[in-house]
Parts: sequence; structure tokens; C-alpha cells
Amino acid sequence: MNLRETVKHRVVKATGWGRPRYAAVEAALRKRTSPRAIRFADDGTIPNNPTLPLLVYPGVVDLARFGDPAAAFEALFEAQGWGDTWRNGIYDYAHYHSAIHEVLGVARGRARVRFGGERGREIALSAGDVAILPAGTGHQRLDASPDFLVVGAYPGDGTYDECTGWVDEHARALDSIPKVPLPERDPVFGADGPLITAWAR
Repeated sequence: MNLRETVKHRVVKATGWGRPRYAAVEAALRKRTSPRAIRFADDGTIPNNPTLPLLVYPGVVDLARFGDPAAAFEALFEAQGWGDTWRNGIYDYAHYHSAIHEVLGVARGRARVRFGGERGREIALSAGDVAILPAGTGHQRLDASPDFLVVGAYPGDGTYDECTGWVDEHARALDSIPKVPLPERDPVFGADGPLITAWAR
């Protein structure tokens, strides 16, 4: 994370300065449509999720009205109970989280990201897009614009970990992924958002 975004994130978290009210962010949400739902098989290295799909909301937030678009995503995700927000990019190596789900909101720029491991799918993400990754979903930045900035967050239940595809991780992940609790709220649309139906087990 660059120093400027680190400082801005800390100031916003500590003081609320520059953070838009949730009502303003809610008004900037584009019409609710069904997200793209993509499932990935276990490739032997990246386990992915056996039952829950990756969800992608293209251009779901109109960021043009916000001076600090990252703060808008922070306000949105935290209002829906997804916390521990951070600002950064996406790592350029394949990784996944075996004990927690993750949401990524693109605040600036664009990138090409491979989800699902080497046999997965490349998806172009740009400002205003949101991707919701169920536990186990591999993700890797393949290229990005210089200004690419993501806000990430996690639901209240689960434990953060970072796995990179080692054999011993894979065996543990297969055990832990199905045990990760389902979130109570969609990080964009709340308690009755599309995630609730798409992730019903």
C-alpha cells in the first residue's frame, strides 16, 4: 500500500473525516442486478470453494460523486457488517483465504485478475466493480493500471489467513473451507442482497 493511502485510511478510520455518510453511498448504488456467479473446481493446488461461487457486481457503485472513492467503499462494506477494511492492490501471486470470505471493491483504476488458480478465469475489473470471494477462491493480479486501488473487507465471522498453494495448506484448507460461516449480509446490498440466495447452502 502506498504511503498516501495508508495515511488516508488511518485518518478516515480514526476520525471519520472525509468518509461519506452511508445514505450517500447507498444513493450511488446502481440498479440491483444479478451478479455474475462463477464456480471453480479444485485444481490440486488452489482448492477454491466446493459449493459457493465467486460473485462479481460490475460497475455497481457510481464513484464519480466521491472525492475519496476508497472511503465510499469502506462506508458501504462496514455498514453491511464487513469490516477490517484495508486499501491496497491485489498480490501478483496466486493466494487464497481458507478460513474467511473476502470482498474486494475497486476504488480506482483497472486490472486483469485471475480467479480460481491457473485453470481459473481471467476477469477485467475496473473502478466501481465489486468481487465477493468465498473462502478458498484463488486470486492473482496479472496486470493493472498504475492507479489501481482496491478496498478489501471481511465478514464478522471467520479468521484471516493467507495461503499460497503449498501441499500441506491444501489438505488443511479442504477441511476448513466448508466450516466458514455464511455471512449474514451481502456487502453491497445488505440482508436481502443477491449473495444471500446465491450462497444458500
